[in-house]
Amino acid sequence: MSGRRTSPVAPLHEVPAADTSAYRPVVLVVDDESAIADTLTEILSRSGYAATAAYDGTDALETALLTPPELLITDVVLPGMSGIELAITIKRIFPDCKILLFSGQAATTDLLANAKNAGHHFTLLNKPVHPKDLLARVSSTLTPREERALAG
Repeated sequence: MSGRRTSPVAPLHEVPAADTSAYRPVVLVVDDESAIADTLTEILSRSGYAATAAYDGTDALETALLTPPELLITDVVLPGMSGIELAITIKRIFPDCKILLFSGQAATTDLLANAKNAGHHFTLLNKPVHPKDLLARVSSTLTPREERALAG
């Protein structure tokens, strides 16, 4: 392992079930720790999203070209291409794709600052993230601002 902190486990029975006959937004989850990517993908799938896991930037780009995502959730620290580089590339190819970055490392602050200075503004979730918090953020990210204003 890379010496990263492991996330606490939330039981799957705490993840709300969704109506699978309804429209399912496409979410691409990227983390080089397959257990994290696969777990987040499972949580999102059980909650009504068409979620797919990828384990590095190259794999994520290939997956996105086959099935364009509406939302990219990526770890900032990935082997080869960073999650920020991946996010910028995905936004160039799919300008309407929403981006959520997540990380358990404080060193990502510099990477985010560099991206912001280059005109890219991304939301950062800190690891570990509880499934309910993740689902709330995904829902608010994918819900158009106008719909949120009408609902609230």
